[in-house]
Amino acid sequence: MNTFKRLFIALMFSLVSNMVHAGDVIIDDHAALGDLKVGKGVFLVDIGDAKKLNFYLEVIQGTFNGMKDQGVAPDFILVYIGPSVKYLSTSPSTAIEQQAGGVLMDIEANVDALAALGVRQEICAVATRVFGIDNKTILPGLTLVGDGFISLIGYQAQGYHLVPVF
Repeated sequence: MNTFKRLFIALMFSLVSNMVHAGDVIIDDHAALGDLKVGKGVFLVDIGDAKKLNFYLEVIQGTFNGMKDQGVAPDFILVYIGPSVKYLSTSPSTAIEQQAGGVLMDIEANVDALAALGVRQEICAVATRVFGIDNKTILPGLTLVGDGFISLIGYQAQGYHLVPVF
């Protein structure tokens, strides 16, 4: 085979190969992350539906892992306020158990999984008081704070970026 044919075949192979790869869509967040080394986020968790709360706890774990996979160290804090606190007790009322539709153990497992990732999780004492949750019964892995709004203000002042989860 002459040199021209070899060159032509190599060129065609290269073009076809590039066309195949051009169809592969790379999905990442490089435009947003840039050369960020640490991603500091404070998640305001204010969800009154147990299934939705559980879903978002799973999504946050995915966000943590996705950021880590893209070379950015996630530094996350969750601050639970409002009706979310009803589902974060070791002794929920019968009404809350019924309302939760069987996902309380999943919520607890997701709280544990987030804690295992090193995610700080705070629960607002104002909310536990309003929703009648005994502070002695909050799930392990949660830190009771005086006021979730104060936590949010403080963490934002420390460079954490607010991620509202409603």
